[in-house]
Amino acid sequence: MTDDAPTSHPVSGADCAGEVLDEGALVLRWHPVGSEPVLFSHPTLPVRSGTPPHAGIPVCWPWFGAGRHGDKAPSHGWVRSTRWHLLEEVADARGGTVRMGLSSRDSGSLQWPHPYRLELVARMGRELEVSLSTTNPGREPVVVEEALHAYLAVGDVRQVSIGGLDGARFHDKVTGRDETQRGDLVLDGETDRVYRSDAAVTVTDPVLGRRLRVETEGAADRVVWNPGPDKGPGIPDIGDEWPRFVCVEAANALADVVTVGPGETHTLTYRLSVEDL
Repeated sequence: MTDDAPTSHPVSGADCAGEVLDEGALVLRWHPVGSEPVLFSHPTLPVRSGTPPHAGIPVCWPWFGAGRHGDKAPSHGWVRSTRWHLLEEVADARGGTVRMGLSSRDSGSLQWPHPYRLELVARMGRELEVSLSTTNPGREPVVVEEALHAYLAVGDVRQVSIGGLDGARFHDKVTGRDETQRGDLVLDGETDRVYRSDAAVTVTDPVLGRRLRVETEGAADRVVWNPGPDKGPGIPDIGDEWPRFVCVEAANALADVVTVGPGETHTLTYRLSVEDL
């Protein structure tokens, strides 16, 4: 950690080890005991305040990318570079739970001038569960795009296969086309796809000899992303490590926005588990 590093909230127990940062409520690390790291982060570059890293599970809210109309900034919203409040930290023998909060009293944007309350809960044990809850305390409905932008660590992204998306329609942000997935997804170069699917997804990794399983609630979409060999080296906190991850995200994006009525709460949940091949 450096002097300008965000505050860390570590979790450790008989079943797992992990870490949540107050900046962006970023779940930076998690792995079951005896497993290789499950969440990707660059092995040498430090995490610094004010610079959202390409690592862990960033929160994208209240828009995805530049938003549905491509006119929003910063990319993926401001909350991932905003310091959240620690609401609760509970340790147990097996692992622990970290609960973070943020509201419109803390931080806002002229591009989204609405009252809100956010809560992120990270439950760590043999499995990881991350939930993002959006509460609308205002008098008018609000429309939200969101994602839990998980960077999953793999041995070599060119050798993994992603199952569970066969038959799903997707928008390919690289080509601009809408297509249908046929069979398992094997990544070949830059990949940036938004799948209209809420199915469980598996990432089979023959290099690390394991399978990662992703299940969600409250998510209409799956996003799969890797910058590939042309763009990856140009991203400072990815560089030559681009083959070491694939993003498999839970999202409500593009046409699948969420409308949260006055006094209502919407929750997006991401569950991640590991099994040996």
